Amino acid sequence: MRRPIVHEGADQLTYEIRGIVSLAKDLEKAGIPILWENIGDPIQKGETIPQWIKDIISELVKDDRTYGYIDTQGEPGTRDFLADLVNMRGGCRITKDDIIMFNGLGDAVARIFGFLKREARVIGPSPAYSTHSSAEAAHSGYEHLTYELDPRDNWMPDLWDLENKIKYNDSISGMLVINPDNPTGAVYPRPILEGMLDIAKRHNVFVIFDEIYANIVYNGAKTASLSELVGERPGMALRGISKELPWPGARCGWVEVYNQDKHPMFRTYIQSIIKAKMLEVCSTSLPQYAIPLIMGDKRYPEHLSKRNTIFEKRANRAYEIFSSVQGIHVTRPRGAFYMTILFDDEVLNEKQHLEIPNSAAQEIIEHRIREIEVDKRFVYYLLAATGICVVPLTGFCCSRKGFRITMLETDDEKATWIWNTIAGSIERYLASA
Repeated sequence: MRRPIVHEGADQLTYEIRGIVSLAKDLEKAGIPILWENIGDPIQKGETIPQWIKDIISELVKDDRTYGYIDTQGEPGTRDFLADLVNMRGGCRITKDDIIMFNGLGDAVARIFGFLKREARVIGPSPAYSTHSSAEAAHSGYEHLTYELDPRDNWMPDLWDLENKIKYNDSISGMLVINPDNPTGAVYPRPILEGMLDIAKRHNVFVIFDEIYANIVYNGAKTASLSELVGERPGMALRGISKELPWPGARCGWVEVYNQDKHPMFRTYIQSIIKAKMLEVCSTSLPQYAIPLIMGDKRYPEHLSKRNTIFEKRANRAYEIFSSVQGIHVTRPRGAFYMTILFDDEVLNEKQHLEIPNSAAQEIIEHRIREIEVDKRFVYYLLAATGICVVPLTGFCCSRKGFRITMLETDDEKATWIWNTIAGSIERYLASA
């Protein structure tokens, strides 16, 4: 090539959640049946959409409007509906002009970071959700900047760490909060969120709240949305339908923008994102038409409540199983549908192993375990020995060693078997060397 064409941040684009799939596929070819615990897709794990929601979508398919283009920012009636939901919460008030629809939050995240000035950094949590950390790192060309979540304090943000990193790095222009959190299942109480927003105010940074799991909260957790707390700070909340309907294949999410009228530079930045959407014309129309009909239906609150009860039961069962295992630390999930299993310091080494009865799988693993993180090494052995595919914690922009599991398996007996098998594998692995 006559000139370099690769973006400086290309090497930062990593997504371990799907990255491990290539290894799993190789093992599958070698005869290992795979149990996919790596990705948060409720449909793949057996959840079925209620018939009344399917009926709404089926009727929309008959409507010719759903086959055409819509406004660049999204279907006006849907944006009005979503703005009304925000305003009902209290706090910051918005209009439909403060809502931007996207083809899933992955699309939104790419735009949010892609149109920031390269020198403007956004600090996010560690462990981090890979879509955010990779997009932010790629836009800057450097490793993602993070603040610590404390596993000994229910994975709450370390506010001292957060403030000091912002205070002493003036390139940090934004703060990312994921609440409820992926991958830990933590839910941040209002005082924690208020403390984070106070830091943002005192250091004059904007805020991004990923609230995709906002309606998946259980085990007595209480929290608050960004719209309730943001005050006059510039900010964005990210929401969607992939997790709570659930309809991940719809690829439909949106951004709620707060206080762009009070901050001219922030408004210009938001307008750049809208102009980028204009070049795309618009996002997919059918799911946008469905949102008011589904979320405005009197059956929707009961739908959310029933799912939360199910996730609470699964989370508590998984916690009961893993909390008795020596050498790891677990926190009871209170939101989303994930749990992080954290290995104690210094319990992992490069001599540990699991017996792999399948010789072809053994050979595949032996070629993959060289010079990798020790938690990833365990995950690879677990995959080859049991077929259970989880995600190493170091794949979440984190130096701590562990892995993430999901609460999505709909067959209770199978879920219990998976968790007991993982627990037993941990015990054997730690005892092996």
